[in-house]
Amino acid sequence: MSEPTEERLLAIDMGLRAGLAVFGRDGKLIWYRSRNYGNRSRLKKAAYSVLNEAAPISVVTVEGGGEHATPWTQEIERRGLRLIQIGAERWRKELLLNRQRRHGVEAKYHADTLARKIIEWSGAKRPTSLRHDAAEAICIGFWSVQYLGWLKEVPPQLKL
Repeated sequence: MSEPTEERLLAIDMGLRAGLAVFGRDGKLIWYRSRNYGNRSRLKKAAYSVLNEAAPISVVTVEGGGEHATPWTQEIERRGLRLIQIGAERWRKELLLNRQRRHGVEAKYHADTLARKIIEWSGAKRPTSLRHDAAEAICIGFWSVQYLGWLKEVPPQLKL
């Protein structure tokens, strides 16, 4: 398999259990996963290796902040990558209807539904199970490729 040549975006749903999703310049999902780092020390080491695994990336969108974000933001800044840091309310407001985001549990359910549609539209490998953090990372990444203008038009099957 040859090395990818185009730039990519990495989306991270922050936490010791993190969701990760990588998108290409065409706005399509390349891969996604959920990782449980267990503690801050392992999270710090993971930031380095995940950024290598996702390469070649030019942008990283991180949902969340605080102590779990620090290892990521430090490594992102060290590499000179563009960082977009957002809260869940930002992408949820633009990707989900008001009634779909009234409560956290409801928002996670609808994020899962949207993530599965993005997986299918992108032609990415279908999940055997999809953890909510990976589903939210997919939604964060999808929001990001629209925000950056990488995806000029939302495909009809993904519109609200």
